[in-house]
Amino acid sequence: MPKMKTKSAAKKRFKVTATGKVKAAAAGKRHGMIKRTNKFIRDARGTMVLAEPDAKKVITYFLPYGS
Repeated sequence: MPKMKTKSAAKKRFKVTATGKVKAAAAGKRHGMIKRTNKFIRDARGTMVLAEPDAKKVITYFLPYGS
């Protein structure tokens, strides 16, 4: 069987930790900052760990080898 391909978009957006959790950047920070509250912008800084059901989907469909 041929190897599965890793989705190029996913390897730019997600990172799998050593324990198998998936890290991602916070959503909602691309544009429209003027209408967001300062608290939202502060809280959305940096990276976060995805919820378990979402992480399972990302690993299964997009990052089969955890890259």
